[in-house]
Amino acid sequence: MKTHRSKQPSNADGFRLAHAVRLEGISKIYGNAGQEVRALDNVSVRIPRSTFTAIMGPSGSGKSTLLRCAAGLDTPTSGSSWIGDAQLDTMDETQLTHLRRRRVGFVFQSFNLIPALTVRENVILPLRLARERHDRGWLAEVLHRVGIDGRENHRPAQLSGGQQQRVAIARALITRPDVVFGDEPTGSLDTVTAREVLGLLRSCVDDTGQTVVMVTHDPNAASFADTVLFLADGCVVDRMDAPTADRVTERMSHLART
Repeated sequence: MKTHRSKQPSNADGFRLAHAVRLEGISKIYGNAGQEVRALDNVSVRIPRSTFTAIMGPSGSGKSTLLRCAAGLDTPTSGSSWIGDAQLDTMDETQLTHLRRRRVGFVFQSFNLIPALTVRENVILPLRLARERHDRGWLAEVLHRVGIDGRENHRPAQLSGGQQQRVAIARALITRPDVVFGDEPTGSLDTVTAREVLGLLRSCVDDTGQTVVMVTHDPNAASFADTVLFLADGCVVDRMDAPTADRVTERMSHLART
């Protein structure tokens, strides 16, 4: 990191820049008065840069809503959220779209590839939407990193599920994002392929210093993370550092009984 001799960052600046994602007092309410559903209830979360965080909880606990609010895909009812130094709740939709295209990557369970496009075209799509040219060297590196070099001209239907998810990860990485968000990214994959994909996400943190935030229901997937956040009834009720599959399973069993 470059140092600036003329001006040292303030404590507030250093705190803000130390976190890739920060949520302060986030609540999300769906429905009208009298029929409200509180999906998130005054949630505060701080996720350091270059870490892998898994989000877990029972069905309906608010996992996906938390992810969507953190990524700027959904607007919280109250509270504030940041990606790095960018405060999302002060941005209009045009500004949010620009931020998501440049600083955020997404990996979903259903891959969300466009069938008519080749692997190469799917991967560079975020840059095309932003009307930016792609770096051929970086494209080749990303394709190699996720293990799909040599398949640039294939279409999604010609690939296995695991290969399609690798394409989705490459698409998430092509803009060199600050944060990669995953919503059940291994939910439709077999165990062996899931481990390979999780290893790729882990390498995004360890090898290139990116930040990964992943919703999952799978304790084995969560064991790849540095930290697991547990949600229940729209609140963060626990966290676990250095998780193992067995410890996560035990904690989830406890949540299911309460």
